[in-house]
Amino acid sequence: MLINASGLVLGYGAGLLLDRADLVLADGERVGLVGRNGTGKSTLLRVLSGRLAPDAGELRQRPGLSVALLDQEPAFDPGLTVEQVVAGGFGAVAALLEEHAALLGQATPDAAPAGSAHRAEGADTRPAAPAAGVDAVALDAAAARLRTLGERLDALEGWTLPARVASLLDRHRLDGTVGFDTLSGGQRKRVALVRALASQPDLLLLDEPTNHLDLDAIDELERTLNAWRGALVVVSHDRRFLDRTVTRIVELDRGRLSSHPGSYAAYRERKARALADEAAAQARFDKLLAEEEVWIRKGIEARRTRNEGRVRRLEQLRREREARRERMGQVRLRMEAAPASGQLVAELEAVTLRVGERTLVRGFTTRILRGDRIGLIGPNGAGKTTLLRVLLGTREPDEGRVRRGSRLEVAYFDQFREQLDPEARLVDVVSPGSEYVETGGGRQHVIGYLGDFLFSPERARSPVKALSGGERNRLLLARLFARAANVVVLDEPTNDLDVETLELLEARLAEFAGTVLVVSHDREFLDNVTTQVIVFAGDGELVEIAGGHADWERVRGAREAERGARGRSPSSPAGERAARAEPPPSPEGRAGSEPPAPRRARGGLSWKEARELESLPARIEALEAEQSQLAAQLTDPAVHASDPGRAQAIAARLGTIEGELSVAMERWEQLETRATTGDPA
Repeated sequence: MLINASGLVLGYGAGLLLDRADLVLADGERVGLVGRNGTGKSTLLRVLSGRLAPDAGELRQRPGLSVALLDQEPAFDPGLTVEQVVAGGFGAVAALLEEHAALLGQATPDAAPAGSAHRAEGADTRPAAPAAGVDAVALDAAAARLRTLGERLDALEGWTLPARVASLLDRHRLDGTVGFDTLSGGQRKRVALVRALASQPDLLLLDEPTNHLDLDAIDELERTLNAWRGALVVVSHDRRFLDRTVTRIVELDRGRLSSHPGSYAAYRERKARALADEAAAQARFDKLLAEEEVWIRKGIEARRTRNEGRVRRLEQLRREREARRERMGQVRLRMEAAPASGQLVAELEAVTLRVGERTLVRGFTTRILRGDRIGLIGPNGAGKTTLLRVLLGTREPDEGRVRRGSRLEVAYFDQFREQLDPEARLVDVVSPGSEYVETGGGRQHVIGYLGDFLFSPERARSPVKALSGGERNRLLLARLFARAANVVVLDEPTNDLDVETLELLEARLAEFAGTVLVVSHDREFLDNVTTQVIVFAGDGELVEIAGGHADWERVRGAREAERGARGRSPSSPAGERAARAEPPPSPEGRAGSEPPAPRRARGGLSWKEARELESLPARIEALEAEQSQLAAQLTDPAVHASDPGRAQAIAARLGTIEGELSVAMERWEQLETRATTGDPA
């Protein structure tokens, strides 16, 4: 056992973040900590790390337990380099080396500059003869301290620290000379994680580690954590990340902790049933209380025959009802659709985008039509936000042509929250110059409208700078949906949002009849929202495929396999063309320096349809594989006996797969026929 927490209390009155909370963590355990925004998850991590003491309760730790905490927004002393930040993860050893270097530099200023902590094994660390005017007593004290530090560093093998830090930097491809303060949010997260892992702690606490990370960095983080042998507690809104890295879910809800063994997906099913049972129990309680309140208020004749035991029970019921902590309300999202836009939303023809000497997009051609639901995927800094700005008309391309549609009413969610004035009040952000918000449901007071997004009246009148990251994202959603739109553009909307709000946003986007453009590193969100993705594949190449992130993963695997085959058969022109994922040359391309017309890759297919045709066999194969796997599970009598609900879910999914396969096969045959005959219709 690493930690045994019992009866933890933290907070005050009805605002208790921890209300007699219990938690036991075992050695090597992998726990996902979940809960609504504002319930106290980050606070609990600080309690477990020892940074914050609870108001009451008992927190017992295994003697000598080492703990590392990765904060949601990592911050260190200003002016540190990446190397210094990572070295700080070694704790006491790093501090001893720093002190040793400083003392050595003071005693022999010409021999060893401060900060140079490394020495060869057995090297002499005694100060040189005192220079003129140097206090001999002080020098003797420094020499004694140096000897003590040297002995402790010998015992802790501390002299190897610079080499260990250099190895970590090399393994994680980090430049140790760069200033930490100059890094992006995703780069800071990576450096802070390397620092947390540096000392090989017994318990690793991670607070929203995937925020600001791109998909490749998230994959790398998953591999790192799955190879990690210590105990892990992670707070994350990334559902797929949780499913891949933890084996137990602990929920913080209304101050209490509940444990759910298994994956996050299994927890969600159990949670839904538990909430339904809780609602039914509370309804029965409230009905009994109402009946007893009617009885106690009867006329004089009933009071003469009043049963004192029944009176005491009523008083107890009243106390229990008063003490009940209600579940936090759900955000009420309503997306107001503006009149439909024109059929064409945007058309890009041979567009090239550059930043300085770097080419972000090279010769990209596409057409976005009304009702498209497109996700943009790529590493941080690849140019996703820049491409969005070109589509929205706030930036012009360096080369190529852009044509934008008519009657576009755009709602834009900005990942950098630049739309939010930190000094402005929430009411002024959502409805500047008016006390009311005009929605499809009619006119609503701005205080009530913000209440739909879980902002109390007092909070609604406070400045933006007082909000947490999750609250700022909720405020942006409130601002976004306060006006009607037929094009919704979401740039990293999932950071800091709790899962329930994320799932509600997904549902509203699914109902939205307009066009949706999304930039996100949340794989589940992309798969649930988009029907097409544009992928920044590197070196200015953009790949467009039907489906979501999972479909891109299949296509990427096929591309990598083709590259391997091309490496084995370099003389094959077809292999080279497949490895580059380029369509065959089109006779419809224009000669000279004119921008090429949208290419038809095969027969009568457009470029986008050719990409869709390429991806369909992999999708059909995946559906058939899932169908076979589920069918095998459904034939197992143990599934029906142990979990009838799961058997019903499997049967329902099989029915859905049958429909998806039928649609995919029909579409594949249609496109294949057109590609063969050359008929563009």
